Amino acid sequence: MKLISWNVNGLRACVGKGFEDFFKNSDADVFCLQETKLQEGQIDFAPEGYHAFWNYAEKKGYSGTAVFTREEPVNVSYGLGVDIHDHEGRLITLEFDRFYLICVYVPNAQRELTRLSYRMSWEDDFRNYVCGLDRVKPVIWCGDLNVAHREIDLKNPKSNRGNAGFTDEERGKFSEMLSCGFIDTFRYFYPDRTDAYSWWSYMGGARAKNVGWRIDYFCVSDRLKDALADAVIYPEVMGSDHCPVGLFLK
Repeated sequence: MKLISWNVNGLRACVGKGFEDFFKNSDADVFCLQETKLQEGQIDFAPEGYHAFWNYAEKKGYSGTAVFTREEPVNVSYGLGVDIHDHEGRLITLEFDRFYLICVYVPNAQRELTRLSYRMSWEDDFRNYVCGLDRVKPVIWCGDLNVAHREIDLKNPKSNRGNAGFTDEERGKFSEMLSCGFIDTFRYFYPDRTDAYSWWSYMGGARAKNVGWRIDYFCVSDRLKDALADAVIYPEVMGSDHCPVGLFLK
């Protein structure tokens, strides 16, 4: 089983940069998107053979998630069920027979950390939500988590310490999440791999120099460990300031 996640930073723009070719050629069983920046009816993208689910932000041109899956889910829900979090289209949950799949676009703490306090409340509510599902059946959650967990996960950890995405608070919340019984699948397979990033600033030729951050993830319940086959990053795929990431299950 092949799953892919990609923050497309505006799906309409990404479609103009080869998105549909990658979607087709990747031949994924499940394809998750973040930051679609769409409202209903603003794009005609309905790939044959897939069930499509969209969660739109109330604010136009902002946030948003989508999931395309070959297998029809048992159930689909949108948001965390917490009103303060559920106006930005940040989360879709698909229930399948053997597991839950969550596509999530975690809020950015923003410059000057103006949204860090909100981000902390999101983290606590998200953790409670995922752990609640995990008590029913295993969970796979993926997306742009807006945090580089360890120093190895960004090019310049010292100069970025305390910046949005690399604060002690955000990193600590991710550690807390993993300690609840989840695996960062890329680090499970490649614990010491350096220079493996999924996002690059548009400034200063960062992508060409590979001055990046790994902030896009696939995480799974511990008890899915034996089903893991590989976790991958596709840095060669253009079209967004993020690149796709993938997970293979046996």
